[in-house]
Amino acid sequence: MNPTMNPQRLQLENHLFQGSGGVSAENRAEGFRPAFFDTQTQCIYPSRFGDGRPAPFHLLDGLPEEVVLARDPGGRVLSVKSTVVSGFVRGGRFFNREEAAAEVAATVLH
Repeated sequence: MNPTMNPQRLQLENHLFQGSGGVSAENRAEGFRPAFFDTQTQCIYPSRFGDGRPAPFHLLDGLPEEVVLARDPGGRVLSVKSTVVSGFVRGGRFFNREEAAAEVAATVLH
């Protein structure tokens, strides 16, 4: 089972994928948008701010209540279900970070 998704895990993933094309700033030009995928329900959730506006990076605050496990007193999401993974959506398809990085690398090589 995956560890629970939380802001600290997102920060770690961004650090681990920096320079690979697996972060928002590095794949936006290729049409990727930050998103989350629930491996249990097969639902894709585009990353959004708490008010519903699209977010240009991975942000947990816009995820629906059915995946949220905990919030702080101010309403910020502290954790979501362990079945939720971060990645990107392009053309209606979800790409995990590794897949997005591979797509970006393939584009750079061509």
